[in-house]
Amino acid sequence: MASSATGDGMSEAQTSKKPKKTKNQVDESELLTVPDGWKEPQFTKDDNPRGLLEESSFATLFPKYREAYLKECWPLVEKALGEAHIKASLDLIEGSMSVCTTKKTFDPYAILRARDLIKLLARSVPFEQAVRILQDDVACDIIKIGTLVRNRERFVKRRQRLIGPKGSTLKALELLTSCYVMVQGNTVSALGPFNGLKEVRKVVMDTMKNIHPIYNIKTLMIKRELSKDPDLRAQSWERFLPKFRHKNLAKRKEPKKKSVKKEYTPFPPPQPESKVDKELATGEFFLRESVKKRKKMEEIKVKQAEALTKKQEERNKAFIPPKEKPLMKKTTKAPAEGKIDIEAIKDKVKKAKTKKLGAPPVNQAPPNSSTTNKKKKSKTKNKG
Repeated sequence: MASSATGDGMSEAQTSKKPKKTKNQVDESELLTVPDGWKEPQFTKDDNPRGLLEESSFATLFPKYREAYLKECWPLVEKALGEAHIKASLDLIEGSMSVCTTKKTFDPYAILRARDLIKLLARSVPFEQAVRILQDDVACDIIKIGTLVRNRERFVKRRQRLIGPKGSTLKALELLTSCYVMVQGNTVSALGPFNGLKEVRKVVMDTMKNIHPIYNIKTLMIKRELSKDPDLRAQSWERFLPKFRHKNLAKRKEPKKKSVKKEYTPFPPPQPESKVDKELATGEFFLRESVKKRKKMEEIKVKQAEALTKKQEERNKAFIPPKEKPLMKKTTKAPAEGKIDIEAIKDKVKKAKTKKLGAPPVNQAPPNSSTTNKKKKSKTKNKG
């Protein structure tokens, strides 16, 4: 009885523990997911009332063609940075912009945002877009593409492929990633949320590696539709995404004669035998000079005889008659079925004669006697 009681107690304890585990798991999943519409609280002066201990500053150069625009919009830059108590200065002689903290600055991260602002302005990003970097949920990424492709013409083509016809590809990328993208020179400046910047960098790097941006745009469109379904959040999306095959059309030409590398050996190659060594091996070294000369003459005569036979064979080739083709037996044509109509053929020949130019008609009427007499009289008159 006691054993049964203890068994019942253990089973109750196990059943009571199971729902606790599920509750803990639910709590962890809730902690990992960010609730909709949640925003991080803004950093205020109350969070850091004493300010910063040290002064921080950053400077960046800008190209000559940006001088006029920066001079025009610099008061707006100073006003935007003045709200975060950051001092900005523009040096037109050196062609540089600099930002630094003041005693009133309370946000330690504000100087880094100011540094990104002047970087974006130097990279031809308009002020209206660059000011967004001062917001908490906005970041920037300046992607360097100048060194990714060696050939300059190929680089220009791939950069233009990223922009697309009338900027359509770039506009589609901006709508899908909710980022502002600016292609200028050897860099691509992107401004927007963190997830969007990650996708923009991937598309840009793939485009410079000769992968068309339309493939990445297609995957982004599918991902956007899948993210709307709450049931698919915990599942893998690989079965929905398209799989594109790489086609290497232009293959590298292989050489006709491939040089096979020999196996490496630490020992040097054997020294080639000299003329004396060869004579010693054959026993010619110990022969007299007269015997050596006779042997050489015999070798020369053998070579001459071989050359003569070759020449004679070439001469005799001209006298060899060519091979005649076998005569083909003439095949007699089978007689046409039915008898030939001879009268019909005769009629055709007569008609053909009448059609010929200058040929007399077949049934020509004999000339009248009266007409012949008149002709004779006219001839006599002419004579008289």
